[in-house]
Amino acid sequence: MSKSKLTTKFATLLLLFGFSFGMVTDVTSSLVPEQTTTAQASTRVSASQAKKIAKINAGLSKKQKAAKNWVAKRESSFNYSARNGRCYGRYQLLKSYLHGDYSPANQEKTANKYVNNRYGSWTKAKRFWQSHHWY
Repeated sequence: MSKSKLTTKFATLLLLFGFSFGMVTDVTSSLVPEQTTTAQASTRVSASQAKKIAKINAGLSKKQKAAKNWVAKRESSFNYSARNGRCYGRYQLLKSYLHGDYSPANQEKTANKYVNNRYGSWTKAKRFWQSHHWY
């Protein structure tokens, strides 16, 4: 068997395996109901940080807060110390945006500023995330 035929067969096998695995993942994820978790239940913050966060988010409507929580769930499962390459925290912001202050309050404030500047609102950021799987 020639090298090119072997390469083609191997590539086909990998594609079929990848497709099959993806289909199984899609089917199983649709069978398992999504758990709803509140932000407070899955993240521990100090009382002073919680107070600052409440003040930072006080201007958001219920709809905006719900969209913000939706994004946080998908980006980090509400984890203020989640890491992914150059991104950090609950909203997976670039570390450079946080200017060395990784506190929950600064993450909340910076995320609000980022979303307002880029999308105009959390509901628009959520819509973008739904179609692109990032924001």
